[in-house]
Amino acid sequence: MISTNDFKTGLTVELDKDVYQVIEFQHVKPGKGAAFVRTKLRNLRTGAVVDKTFNAGEKIAKAHVERCEVQYLYNDGQEYHFMDTKTYDQFSMTKEQLSDAVKYLKENIVIVNLTFKGQSLGVDLPNYVELEVTDTAPGIKGDTASGGTKPATLETGAVVNVPFFINIGDLLQVDTRTGQYIKRA
Repeated sequence: MISTNDFKTGLTVELDKDVYQVIEFQHVKPGKGAAFVRTKLRNLRTGAVVDKTFNAGEKIAKAHVERCEVQYLYNDGQEYHFMDTKTYDQFSMTKEQLSDAVKYLKENIVIVNLTFKGQSLGVDLPNYVELEVTDTAPGIKGDTASGGTKPATLETGAVVNVPFFINIGDLLQVDTRTGQYIKRA
């Protein structure tokens, strides 16, 4: 059990037989009445974000989410296959379990698998990945780093907005949290 006074961003807790991660929290002490903690929690199974208020000092069950490094192997059209880098055990996950992570999965990338009570909750991607541009409008002579953007399709199928000077075959660094172009690699 953990007190709501000890909340930190990234902490995982168990509420209503589900697993939540603390995204934001704020301790509030009004002029009248008891103190309370206002939080934003992300359901790790569904990805839904909920606002919840707790009394200060209230005890909540801490969820022990296991993290292990896995390597993405391939997609067979139905499922995405992974291998545990320590035990070499192979397992698969559906597109629904991975949600937006499928846009950044490149063969042989090493990511972190999240499990709770033996059930996989999803994956944690690195903050940045390097992906090759497979389709975009050609760059026009004279276009520089300043100016507008154009859509570019990456090798994984993700579409990001890039500056006009980016061409097919360029290797880009993309932020997996926001889906935005960072720089050429």
